[in-house]
Amino acid sequence: MDLKSVMTANPACCTTETSVQEVAKMMQQHDCGQIPVLDNMQSRKPIGVVTDRDIALRIVAKGVDAQSATAGDCLSKPCVTVSCDSSLADCCEVMESRQIRRVPVVDADGCICGIVALADVAHCGSEQKSAEVVKKVSIPAK
Repeated sequence: MDLKSVMTANPACCTTETSVQEVAKMMQQHDCGQIPVLDNMQSRKPIGVVTDRDIALRIVAKGVDAQSATAGDCLSKPCVTVSCDSSLADCCEVMESRQIRRVPVVDADGCICGIVALADVAHCGSEQKSAEVVKKVSIPAK
């Protein structure tokens, strides 16, 4: 299956300077749990991601002042991406091998053009493939 037909195009993004509060507002507004972090908004090249879990564990749990914290204070990097020319099967393999629930999609220039989440796999993939991806992504870390 073509990845472009599965991905969410033009996802909300931020930079390392974006406040954590603004990142959380983006998550709320776009009903998502991950915001890609770009080197800058002009180049649109992803350098990492901020997840709702990153905010909870790296900001809230550590008592960091959420009012002054930025995406750069809690981002996960490096950014694992897939090419927009990849198949859904290739994307699922990356999600499984890296144990990630969402993966940014980049174009031939390395610029973000979309994002694929487990929910997208569930909606577009077979039930068997969806179950397999969820199982492999969810294996506890050793």
